[in-house]
Amino acid sequence: MSISVKGRSAIITGAGSGINLSFAKLLAENGCNVLIADLALRPEAQGLADKHKTGAARVVFQKTDVTDWVQLERMFEVAEKEFGEIDIVCPGAGVYEPHWSNFWRPPGSPESKDSASGGRYALIDINVTHPIRTTQLAIAHFLKNRTSGRPKHIVHISSIAGQNANLPAPIYCATKAAINGFVRSLADLDKKLGIRVTAVAPGVIKTPLWTDHPEKLKMVNDSTHKWVTPEEVAEVMLALVQQEQVSEIIGDRSGRAPQFKVKGGTILEVSRTVRAVNQFNDPGPGNRPGNTVSDQNALEEESYQLMSQKGWGLSKL
Repeated sequence: MSISVKGRSAIITGAGSGINLSFAKLLAENGCNVLIADLALRPEAQGLADKHKTGAARVVFQKTDVTDWVQLERMFEVAEKEFGEIDIVCPGAGVYEPHWSNFWRPPGSPESKDSASGGRYALIDINVTHPIRTTQLAIAHFLKNRTSGRPKHIVHISSIAGQNANLPAPIYCATKAAINGFVRSLADLDKKLGIRVTAVAPGVIKTPLWTDHPEKLKMVNDSTHKWVTPEEVAEVMLALVQQEQVSEIIGDRSGRAPQFKVKGGTILEVSRTVRAVNQFNDPGPGNRPGNTVSDQNALEEESYQLMSQKGWGLSKL
């Protein structure tokens, strides 16, 4: 059984670029209204908004700092004013261990924007607190404003880092492991309330999260690495919303490839192929093309060099 997104409405945070932009584009192309909530739009995102200013499926931009809970509430208010009932929410905004909020560059160090006395990491606020709060708000809005009887969907962006240890990016790994546990914990909402909470767990995806950061590209050898595209991940996200089963083979529409049953709590790893990530006794991400990085030794060595600096990690830095 499949449920079309045509005539439905979605909110996507972080859709100014990357996977979330590809998901927004795919939804709009299939007749779904989309509110993009982000700090700004890249030219390609602005082009999408311009293309869908009017018509059966509209794209609206709402400037949003996802660490500000008032702004998160506001994006739901704007989406309902623009589109009416909301059906799909993707709290997709995330960052990958940036220098400005990074375990190896502690609060108070020159590159960090985390205050030494602030009591928080921006990386955790963006990657964990924001999707949790957005999910709370989505469920509240679904329950309060549901008039159609349509099923509701919340699609999270996890990562293979939720299972794969990575010395250069320990906070990022912790945040994605948190998302996996959170999504699984809400599995029963599907049966009880018709609210399906799922996630994709991509490998190394060719997005600005990587391509705009030369320090991260040290880990990827373009001559041997096979990138997974944002569009391919978006196809899997759309399948999580529209279909009861998802193919193991990216882009396969023959119906002959093995299929996964989709239900609340489903987490799908996306590399060149797709697999379900299990809660217990899961083998973990394999070293398949498009999944893990080619070589992270350079960044591991950099982490040790940073720790060797006098006073590393102390607030007096």
